[in-house]
Amino acid sequence: MTVQPLVSLEHVGCRYQFRRGRFQFGFYEALKDIHLSLYEGETLGILGRNGAGKSTLLRLIAGIIQPDSGSITYHRDLNISLLTLQLGFSEELNGRDNAIVSAMLLGKSKQEAVDGLDAIQDFAELGEWFYEPIKSYSSGMRARLGFAVAMEMSPDILLVDEVLGVGDEAFRNKSTAAMKAKMKSGQTVLFVSHNLPTIRELCSRVIWIEDGVTRMEGQTDYVLEHYLAHMKNK
Repeated sequence: MTVQPLVSLEHVGCRYQFRRGRFQFGFYEALKDIHLSLYEGETLGILGRNGAGKSTLLRLIAGIIQPDSGSITYHRDLNISLLTLQLGFSEELNGRDNAIVSAMLLGKSKQEAVDGLDAIQDFAELGEWFYEPIKSYSSGMRARLGFAVAMEMSPDILLVDEVLGVGDEAFRNKSTAAMKAKMKSGQTVLFVSHNLPTIRELCSRVIWIEDGVTRMEGQTDYVLEHYLAHMKNK
């Protein structure tokens, strides 16, 4: 019996417009030809150099932006949460209210969101900053809050963009432990990182993106071996 993925991408491309002059515009192809499938309960790693299009890929899957070519298919209704250092909270709301709104966007009722606030505040370790406007937060504080919401609310798919590198060593260790526990509980994760040991430890399968295309897909050790050999030759 063939297992159906939660999300599948076929020949996906995405480009950004930029200004070349007063009346001239150009286009940058962030992604050209991406294909992948994400299955329930797996941790899929995304590997590639800076500028390869990894963060754009996460934004596409989250539905924040739309592809210019190809197709993205969601095989059932899904709650998807994107964790990134640039996580988009409301600047004027405080951390508490942003946590409630974020949880509700993940499909929770207001009461369920409120019931989870103590655990979110405890995990984020923001202290009294939890009640201050997000516009006064550092990028690391925003990432802590976003990570804490996702850990408490358990979306169908968790998209992680380098968040495990946030904070001091103690918080990084706590975040890594929480992520491992999520994965063992069956959480579906798409994980972007430049930290190869973390990719090797956490991911069961890896996709390597190079120059906006899917260069290789397969078991973690196999793809990492070819990626490292390629980078050495470069």
